[in-house]
Amino acid sequence: MMTQPSLEILDSPGPDTQRIAILRETNRVELAYAAIPEPGPEEIRIKIKWVGICGSDVEAFRGTRQPEFISFPTRLGHEVGGTIEKVGSNVLGLQVGDQVSCRYVWGAFAEYIVCSPFNVKVVPSRIPLKEVSLLETLPGIIHAAELSRITSSTTVLITGQGVSGLILTQVVSLFSPKRLVVTDIHQKNLDLARKYGATDTYLLDSPASSSAAAIKVQFPDGCEVVIPCLLEGDGMIDAVDAASFGGRIVMYGCIGICRQPFDFFKVHRKRLEIYSTEPRSDIEMRRYFQEGVQLLLDGLLNTRELVSKTVSLENIQEAFYLRSDQENDTIHVLIDCESPRSRER
Repeated sequence: MMTQPSLEILDSPGPDTQRIAILRETNRVELAYAAIPEPGPEEIRIKIKWVGICGSDVEAFRGTRQPEFISFPTRLGHEVGGTIEKVGSNVLGLQVGDQVSCRYVWGAFAEYIVCSPFNVKVVPSRIPLKEVSLLETLPGIIHAAELSRITSSTTVLITGQGVSGLILTQVVSLFSPKRLVVTDIHQKNLDLARKYGATDTYLLDSPASSSAAAIKVQFPDGCEVVIPCLLEGDGMIDAVDAASFGGRIVMYGCIGICRQPFDFFKVHRKRLEIYSTEPRSDIEMRRYFQEGVQLLLDGLLNTRELVSKTVSLENIQEAFYLRSDQENDTIHVLIDCESPRSRER
């Protein structure tokens, strides 16, 4: 389960304080101060360097997530690349100086967080920290690929080639589908997708354009597997239209609000299977996390090319505007959470 480590919010900076970001309300994220937390006996403290702005962060920023998911004020950020700075007395295996990626930790737009060993995966120091934060997406992505039951005769459609979509394309290509079809609104993203193994790419006019309509001439019966990798739930309507009879829809994305009528009878008539992709047990999550790290270590996964811009924590408001703007060709934005003093050293 996602956890948000508690922090003592302070009115002003001091010797044992850190900067954090707080989402005060829709479209307004501000810097604040908090005490640097001490880890308990079963915890570790992480000095954070990079945190990616995930699509779920963007939805929270825009105010498009349901109230049961988020309330204001809140803290965002969970795609972490950092270093263990302090280890609790009962923690074995992990050491100060270990470079880690985090998972299921919410509220990481900060200089330090405390969490459980369960939430981290050690990554060898030969991998730059900038490449580490996106490992957080891998458990869900690998699980999505496995749920797709891809064979050499399967045609797969991935709608959306943002940061997660491009990682998903790299992973799905390793399953050797017959055709790997992708759609996006930016040609640059499609060019990368082709490099990563996509066999067919379709440039859409706008976020509202239909992938089902775009692929219909070449794939009149639809695709056996459709993996939507978009934010808004409306994309599920397009996924249903694009799926073939007896096909599978694997919801890596489209877990936001669906504002259009959803035709459940069409799902029934087409005999579709619909899956959610988050691992269903802790041990599954750990296994997929390990497999994701290994893909990076084996040179089979490229996260470097997906980072469009790095922005300091003090400019996080502007970074969110940049990441939220669908008109520009930004793929991924990393927030540099290191203190200005540390950067100077």
